[in-house]
Amino acid sequence: MEGSTVPLSEEEQRQFEQLERALAAEDPKFVSAMRGTNVRLYYKRRAVLAGVGFVLGIVVLMTGAIIPNTIIGVIGFVMMVACLYIAALSMKRISNAGESDDDIPPPPPTKRHRTKHDSSGSFMERMEDRWRRRRDEDL
Repeated sequence: MEGSTVPLSEEEQRQFEQLERALAAEDPKFVSAMRGTNVRLYYKRRAVLAGVGFVLGIVVLMTGAIIPNTIIGVIGFVMMVACLYIAALSMKRISNAGESDDDIPPPPPTKRHRTKHDSSGSFMERMEDRWRRRRDEDL
């Protein structure tokens, strides 16, 4: 029974729609905030912010060069590289989104069972997978 879904009856669907309309009438700002944003718009905004961060990184790098402080220059360079990486990922995701302008957030990562020799994925993903498996075993 775990993982299966049961469709709502007609009466439950009617009640659910009535609740949605009442919520929309009572607090339209909350409803618009909960709808989410356009995925392409989200990544475009993220790319623009990364561009601004890149320019700030150049300013920090030049500041470190003008006043002879190597640490400030290195911090500026790291900022530039990090922002360039974020911008490149965002642009890639914008192009992968294609022409779909659905108001759906990016899908969550699918659950994979990893072997001991599978080292791909980040440390946090592996920890989350372990946590989910441990939680599912306890149920």
